[in-house]
Amino acid sequence: MAGKLNEKFPEKNKQQLKPYRKEADYSYALGAFPTYELIHSKPEIVQKVLVHTDFTDSEKLRLLCAQNHIPFEFNDKLLARISSKENCYAAGVFNKYQPKLREDRPHIVLVNPENMGNLGTIIRTAVGFGIYDAAIILPAADIFAPKTVRASMGALFKLSFQLYHSFEEYRQQFCRHEFFTFMTNGGQALRFKEIPPVKLYSLVFGNEASGLDDSFLNIGTSVYIPQTADVDSLNLPIAVGIGIYAFTSINPPQSM
Repeated sequence: MAGKLNEKFPEKNKQQLKPYRKEADYSYALGAFPTYELIHSKPEIVQKVLVHTDFTDSEKLRLLCAQNHIPFEFNDKLLARISSKENCYAAGVFNKYQPKLREDRPHIVLVNPENMGNLGTIIRTAVGFGIYDAAIILPAADIFAPKTVRASMGALFKLSFQLYHSFEEYRQQFCRHEFFTFMTNGGQALRFKEIPPVKLYSLVFGNEASGLDDSFLNIGTSVYIPQTADVDSLNLPIAVGIGIYAFTSINPPQSM
């Protein structure tokens, strides 16, 4: 069956797949669960699905590929070459794409995030709480890197995101949003009773090393998360998770 599926898409199989490179126009969803999420969310961008001969649930994945007219291939050597994980039994090869942010939904804004694992975790958390739009201010970790995709557990494919060269570029485009900048020296503590009821808002976070610089104190409302003095700051995914949970609890997001 794998051979028949491949024959239906000969033009897609001519590409010589290599370990991921940022400049390539394709990437990989490594692992069975991210691959399922890829197919369910964006079947139109999937080039093919690679499966290890030891994968025990291959028939279910093969049928899903057949339903979506996606080439399916057993290829242990290629999986080993594109994955640094020995336990990777499935991978989805997908074309990179350029979504747009929705103007009628709240956003998270990540200013120069550096770590791919953190970026993927944040994406998963945002989608889990109903935030489906993220602005990424460059320079930043590669959102299409397999490590990011895997850390998101495929939630990336449910997210609208957009890359910006500066925060000001983003701010001008979404001037109707209310901005809340999360900073350790912010002017207002994050407390449920003080979160305003607002439909359109942007929660802004800095990178793992330095956070947001002091210029962000003058943008919208600066917020800090109360914590003990025994740590200098919370790590970025935890801070984002707390911020999103607080705001979505007071301002439940609309469905997709």
